[in-house]
Amino acid sequence: MPQEETLSALDYLLNRGYIRHVACSTHPAWRTVEALHIADRKNYPKFICEQPPYSLLDRRIENDIVPMCQAYDLGLMTWSPLAQGVLAGRYQAQDAFPDGSRASQKSIYAERVTDRGIHISQLVSERALAGGQTATALAVAWILHQPAISSVIIGPRTPAHLEDLLRADDIRLSPDDLAWFDTLVPPGTFVSDHFNTAGWRPDAPDGLLTRWDDAE
Repeated sequence: MPQEETLSALDYLLNRGYIRHVACSTHPAWRTVEALHIADRKNYPKFICEQPPYSLLDRRIENDIVPMCQAYDLGLMTWSPLAQGVLAGRYQAQDAFPDGSRASQKSIYAERVTDRGIHISQLVSERALAGGQTATALAVAWILHQPAISSVIIGPRTPAHLEDLLRADDIRLSPDDLAWFDTLVPPGTFVSDHFNTAGWRPDAPDGLLTRWDDAE
């Protein structure tokens, strides 16, 4: 759909007070920049924020979306910080899903659960336990320490989950801590494809995973 049509509709909603701001989610960087230029030319409202998937298991936004947000002063609100529960220890095997889990319901979610991701989640859990933290809080804290992050979208199901996730804001990671995370999943790479619902990400998962393994 032409972006002029989308931005025109958003302009209509904004001018009538139905919305306060406009933003985009899981857009490629070029598409977001295109929308910003169209908004400039036609005096449409500009996107103020991008909302992509981001976790330790999928760091590809660091290659293009993060620099774009920094260059154009856009907010960055990320979703799936726990990699669909993998970093919370929800899954123990790539082909065995707990009843009621997302991976057990749709194949597109099942694709995001990988043995490599599960192995990394176990290492994160061990480090969290050694530091008197939970794996979930540590995983979210890692995101909060990354450049350009405005906020992390969390999805607690219980008050206890919420209290645990909020502790992430109190965790302070040192340069050595951050370097340790980089050894698990190097910057800009991934071991769990959370863009598999987007349709535009050109990266070949198998190719990148092979390169990650070679680097290891």
